[in-house]
Amino acid sequence: MERYLALELVSTIRHDGDGGVADDLVDPSALTAWVREHVPDYGDFTADGAALADVLALRRAVRALFARAVAPAQPSSADARRLTPAEQALAHLNAAAARVPVVPRLVWEAEEAPVARLVPAAEGDDPAARVVAELARAAVGFLAGPERERLRACTAPRCVRYFVKSHGRQEWCKPSCGNRARVARHYRRHHPEAAPS
Repeated sequence: MERYLALELVSTIRHDGDGGVADDLVDPSALTAWVREHVPDYGDFTADGAALADVLALRRAVRALFARAVAPAQPSSADARRLTPAEQALAHLNAAAARVPVVPRLVWEAEEAPVARLVPAAEGDDPAARVVAELARAAVGFLAGPERERLRACTAPRCVRYFVKSHGRQEWCKPSCGNRARVARHYRRHHPEAAPS
């Protein structure tokens, strides 16, 4: 499966297994661990409270734009009641992406194909600003790319994830969500009196 950094960021909001929503970015140490694992070239990053606030604000904006991308289908249930207006989310995303100017650099290791990378235009930039800008640029690339057309909000009960549809009949983000949806459907069929009104 292809890796999408923007999707990984929004997936830090997830079903907690008990009917609620869990947030993987609860404090600066959790953000530090997440960035070191998911964002290339930031193995020495250490987050503080301001970096956490910046990433959470960006995540809110990206989730709002994901909700816009899946429309007219329903957004994730975690977002449905508290979506940032799309224009505000778009402005926030673009401002975050522009926080650190970048330039293209060609990297060509021996025995490997050349690769173009965007690197900060100036050395010594704030590492937190670079992380936020890189996450924002990943979201811009995702939302402007062909993957946006395959983006879906998982329809399984209590799931709050977005996913990229990998085949025509895929309805859920993972098999366990499909199982939960089938069990809920079976229960509603056999217990109509318990169905919500």
